[in-house]
Amino acid sequence: MARGRLRVMLGAAPGVGKTFAMLEEGRRLRNAGRDVVVAVVETHGRAATAALLDGLEVMPRRAVEHRGVALDDLDLDGLLERSPDLALVDELAHTNAPGSRHEKRWQDVAELLDAGIDVISTVNIQHIESLVDVVREITGVLQRETVPDAVLRSADQVELVDLAPQALRDRLGEGLVYPAARVDAALSNYFRLGNLTALRELALLWLADEVDSALQRYRAEKGIDSPWKARERVVVALTGGTEGETLVRRAARIASRSSGGELFAVHVTTPDGLARSSPEVLAAQRSLVESLGGSFHQVVGEHIPRALVDFARGVDATQLVIGVSRRGALARLLGGPGTAATVIREAGEIDVHIVSHSGSRTRELPTSSGALSLRRRLLGFALVVVALPGLTALLSAFRSPDAVATDLLLFQLLVVVVALVGGIWPALLAAVAGGLTLNFFFVEPLYTITIADPQNFLALIIFVIVAVLVSVVVDRSARRSRAATRAAAESETLSSIAGSVIGGQDALQALVARLRESFAMTSVMLRIEGASPYTSTDARRASDDDVESTFAVGSGASLYLRGPDLAASDRRILGAFLSQISSAVAQRALASEAERMRPVADADRLRTALLAAVGHDLRRPLAAATAAVTALRASDVQLSAADEAELLAAADESLAVLADLVTKLLDASRLQAGALGVDARAIALDDVVGGAIEELGLGPGEVRLELGSGIPPVVADPVLLQRALVNVLDNAVRFSGGEPPIVATSTFGDHAQIRVIDSGPGIPPERRDDVFVAFQRLGDTDSSTGIGLGLALSQGFLEAMGGTIDAEDTPGGGLTLVLELPLASAETP
Repeated sequence: MARGRLRVMLGAAPGVGKTFAMLEEGRRLRNAGRDVVVAVVETHGRAATAALLDGLEVMPRRAVEHRGVALDDLDLDGLLERSPDLALVDELAHTNAPGSRHEKRWQDVAELLDAGIDVISTVNIQHIESLVDVVREITGVLQRETVPDAVLRSADQVELVDLAPQALRDRLGEGLVYPAARVDAALSNYFRLGNLTALRELALLWLADEVDSALQRYRAEKGIDSPWKARERVVVALTGGTEGETLVRRAARIASRSSGGELFAVHVTTPDGLARSSPEVLAAQRSLVESLGGSFHQVVGEHIPRALVDFARGVDATQLVIGVSRRGALARLLGGPGTAATVIREAGEIDVHIVSHSGSRTRELPTSSGALSLRRRLLGFALVVVALPGLTALLSAFRSPDAVATDLLLFQLLVVVVALVGGIWPALLAAVAGGLTLNFFFVEPLYTITIADPQNFLALIIFVIVAVLVSVVVDRSARRSRAATRAAAESETLSSIAGSVIGGQDALQALVARLRESFAMTSVMLRIEGASPYTSTDARRASDDDVESTFAVGSGASLYLRGPDLAASDRRILGAFLSQISSAVAQRALASEAERMRPVADADRLRTALLAAVGHDLRRPLAAATAAVTALRASDVQLSAADEAELLAAADESLAVLADLVTKLLDASRLQAGALGVDARAIALDDVVGGAIEELGLGPGEVRLELGSGIPPVVADPVLLQRALVNVLDNAVRFSGGEPPIVATSTFGDHAQIRVIDSGPGIPPERRDDVFVAFQRLGDTDSSTGIGLGLALSQGFLEAMGGTIDAEDTPGGGLTLVLELPLASAETP
């Protein structure tokens, strides 16, 4: 049986129209003759969505009873028995009712696909597992219902249901997404314009990445090496010279001309590479690339043009930007066509841009490129074949018995030139052939090879000795040049590693990535016990000849390499990598230990503050109560009934303040020690709000209530929540500016909110977070208003119950504190 096909409607936020699009597509396919069934759909009370169900077959839901609560969910067994061609399954990230065969709805969908049933489903970007942390940073809301990335990436089709952020807010304001009671809270929280814009961009980027991955898989399966210009990817080659900034800016402009263009900067380190690169200049150019939104890479390759083109193909580049050659005419004559010409020849369908720069006006003599290459040796042999006959013909035309000495010197010069160009073997050939030619054409008797005079034999021996000596000097110079260039390449690689870490990258990830790039590995993985692995992979480099190596890099950490076998000369720099990775692993362990010890330091700091509070803030109410009791017990003073009542009231008030301070100090101590007991259960917000107002003794005119109707219970500890609300409401009363504070309740998504609003002086944005710091009294000049623990305790209580508390500006002036708690689910006791 063929596996079913999965199609997912992806949205940036609730209300963009995913379910609407799914039902429209279901109706279209039903009209085209497909057997379509609505397995489960959530209309959320939206009339336009519910209207699309007319004419579609809707499967009855499975009834589930859990702890006395009736629930309904997808009837998987009934759907499998019905076996339609296509099932419409809403909310892929949904958590199934207790007792279901699968915990998550996406697991139900997987079983339907295995049964050969096609599925269309929906999901929002905030439910993708890898993006949960990013979405929380954007919206402040942690999503508990998620879908693994692998499930979505295995889908046959993912479609973005898009809606502009302002259009979505307009729909929300018109009541087309949420009921009217939830609109204000939604617009001021999750559905802020900035939040929606960021979520939309996140959805577009995720989908673009998925499309790119699918394209790469297809090209790999089909063996397609040439780039497909679906997106402009611009690679700029940096030599470490001063012209790099010009090249980077030009490449960035080219990338920006197309939407979604990407910029890659690459520096090739090689014994035959671009010379005289400056680590300082490369570091500055790296910063420039990253500031322009690009990425910097360093690779090691024996052949610069091939390394550049291989890297460009590896990232599926469409354009390659290089600088015009700085070599002079002599360098081009002796050194061949150069990097630019070779890149153009090997680039294939990649467009190559050659950018002129100020450095191109310089003229430099060619420098040694390392040990003698095969091309140079062949050039030496070619020089013997061409120059020796040419020189013989030239000297034959001017033959003279008195010119033998000059002829000898010219042949000796040819041997030296051949040795400089091609090394020892072409030089030996030139020496032997030159000696024999000189004897045959210019030494009596002519046109015979006769060594009658011992001096002629000595001349031939001198020819060979000179050739060998010059060749040895050339070879040693080339080898020393190779060693020096290799050392420079290693230094540049290590400098790049340091630049990655100093530039703000994760040290271990930067080291792993640079290690793979430096040695052209297929994959590098660093495993640390108790942590997620650090990986860097380039599947394009995979080969049957790849070897695997394992290295221990510290306690509980191992490094795995897969790729070509490393030469002995590479082992030294590999050792430097291993040493730095080992140091980084040790630093990570130390940082983890420091983080583990932070609560101890916090507890010590809190203990110091508690002692200060005991010594200062408790003294005033204690002294007042003591003075009142002492006066009442005095036998030598006659007190009137009014005086006694006043003293009793003072003692009662002081003792109440004292009890409140002691309670707060104990709560702070338990919070810090993690010993706060939380009895979370389903409770009604109205009861908690009423209890807090009663505890503070506030009358009808001292607080305004705007409680939403039909708000479901929340999961909280009723005692802790009331104490938190008392602290927040007491703070609002003291700073309300004469106007009674407002307590409003509403729901937002799967959370409920209590908003305590005052119209007082407010708090500057830069000091907004300080209100939740213990022993902070913003604007207070004495301790008569408390010890600065109220809001800190409220934050601790809310977080202990799985909630949050945030501070916002009140429109028109003042401060709004928002307490948010999760709504109770069916299984909440």
